[in-house]
Amino acid sequence: MKIEVLVVEIGSTITKVSAFSNLKKKNPVYLGKGISSTTTKEGDITIGLRNAIEDLKNKLNETELTWSHMYGNSSAAGGLKMTVHGLVPEMTAKAAKEAALGAGAITKLVTSGIISKYDLEKIEEIKPNIILLSGGVDYGESNMIIENAKRLSNLNIRPPIVYAGNKAIQEEVKNIFLKKNFKVYITENVYPEIDKLNIEPVRKIIQKVFEEHIVNAPGMEKIRNYVEGEIIPTPGAVMNAFILLYDEIGDVMGFDVGGATTDVHSVTEGKIEKDSIVIYPEPIAKRTVEGDLGVYVSHQNVINLFDELEVEKIKKYLKYLKPIPKTKNEIYITKKLAEMCIKTSLLRHVGEVRFLYTPSGKLKAIYGKDLRGIKYVVGTGGVLTQIPSMKVYIKEIYKNIDDERILLPKNPKILIDNNYIFSSIGTISKIYKEASKKLLLESINFNNKMFK
Repeated sequence: MKIEVLVVEIGSTITKVSAFSNLKKKNPVYLGKGISSTTTKEGDITIGLRNAIEDLKNKLNETELTWSHMYGNSSAAGGLKMTVHGLVPEMTAKAAKEAALGAGAITKLVTSGIISKYDLEKIEEIKPNIILLSGGVDYGESNMIIENAKRLSNLNIRPPIVYAGNKAIQEEVKNIFLKKNFKVYITENVYPEIDKLNIEPVRKIIQKVFEEHIVNAPGMEKIRNYVEGEIIPTPGAVMNAFILLYDEIGDVMGFDVGGATTDVHSVTEGKIEKDSIVIYPEPIAKRTVEGDLGVYVSHQNVINLFDELEVEKIKKYLKYLKPIPKTKNEIYITKKLAEMCIKTSLLRHVGEVRFLYTPSGKLKAIYGKDLRGIKYVVGTGGVLTQIPSMKVYIKEIYKNIDDERILLPKNPKILIDNNYIFSSIGTISKIYKEASKKLLLESINFNNKMFK
């Protein structure tokens, strides 16, 4: 059987291949998916890829599969570790962190102001794959940024440096690092003006560095020979899918619960109110990654969030915890862990209302992401697409969090990525945009009746 496009996703625990045809025609087709455990421990990721292709062949009842194009995304190298350094916590440092998360990086350290000796020691301990330096609006503060560049240039490690700060000193910052043999990427300021975020250029640079980093996973250099174009970070691919979906159905958010992390994506401008102010700007497309919340690799962190009585019950089922749950007991323990991941990650992602008392009276202030305008919430990732009852649980979360200060959607429509293709579609969405839109809407069973 000849397939037009095969998209491979290599995760920390699961490797998947998704097959598509007719992507340049009016009726694109999702053919199916093959799944296997990721074979990092075996020292060669390509074993898992071959197993996933074999699984796809069996599901399609074919003895042989060929394809015209293969594209890929991955998080198999453990994610792209970053440290982020700005000047003001709520401004340049926050903007830089948003750019890193949106690109699929895992932010291990965020500093603001002058980088201290302790910060430098921490950076060397983390051994980041990339350092993001920002600070100052364009043509604003420069001395502190230059000093931070000098301090970072004295590190004993040499990760790539991305500079996304005051453009007036780009060349000076670049030369500081080049003299110490760092690889330097210069891009647009993430916070060029007060109350203005500009994170897309930084995201693109981070994805470029990810492409260089991902070959460090065992066997990935072989896969690189088969895949066309860039291998993009899996979380970045999922974000691409949500942005594309936003263009079609409006404000949307979603959860992606994995074995090691839980990601929350939201695409919305927020709800504008005359009697409130937004304290710090938020990106329209926001992603938060909870590196401590996962149903397999990070399960112990999740267990610690339950109360004492529940912990004892959950521990009895830990022996059934598997990367790919199949039996009733395996599904039960995965579901319980996923429920806690969803609730905790949602409360970390959403913004809240606080009241400020000023000489002119009480003022309602919005901190963080305002999700009240969102009508649709999508579940994607292995857990949320494979365990049917998760849809009901997501619905209940929004009903049971009864605090008007928390800026959650009101009674949103819960949708599921039934074909489990958000990451695959996000990988090819810029190549096959129209087909990608149709396939996304088909996967979540979206139709025009929902607009009414």
